[in-house]
Amino acid sequence: MSSQATATASVWEGGRSPYATNSKKFGMWLFIISDALTFSALLFAYTYSRVANPDWPKPFEFTPAIIFSSVMTFALLTSSLTMVMAVHSMNSGNRPATARWILATMFAGGTFVALHLTEWMKLINEEHVTPFQNPWGVPLFGATFFAITGLHMTHVIIGILYLAIICQAVVRGKFKAEDVEVSGLYWHFVDLVWMFVFPLVYLMSARV
Repeated sequence: MSSQATATASVWEGGRSPYATNSKKFGMWLFIISDALTFSALLFAYTYSRVANPDWPKPFEFTPAIIFSSVMTFALLTSSLTMVMAVHSMNSGNRPATARWILATMFAGGTFVALHLTEWMKLINEEHVTPFQNPWGVPLFGATFFAITGLHMTHVIIGILYLAIICQAVVRGKFKAEDVEVSGLYWHFVDLVWMFVFPLVYLMSARV
């Protein structure tokens, strides 16, 4: 067998990935792509509904709604930075620092969820917004708003639980740098989705 044939065969005989990446990262990228399609479909449907209805509600005043959602956005952006630091620390072999940065990421994510739930309670209890009606106009607004923001918030909560598992394993000396990197991929994806949700759902529905 020629050397070229031997090299080609060895790629498929185990011990290395034919896709030039490990299976965990590859699986996470597949998940991210499929989930990105889901969010894209929801945001496209929201945008179409908004354009198709001239009386689409604009319920968010600059203060406090837009300021409040901007603080939520800042919390998520901060969590992305702390996640980057966690991955860097793990690549440097500093497990205690990695655990601290992951905890900081979880705290920022938890802050986002707490603020988001506060906003939901205000809309439901004070503004009487439900998935089926709202006091401003097209009833579909409530359904699309709660569907998109609720799905995203669910992803953040899952991400916090995911990071909690990674953190306790890092503290116990388990898992490798690639495991922290994979969790970072998920977290950055969740943050990136919010960078589309925030302008489309909040800023474009702000009262001028």
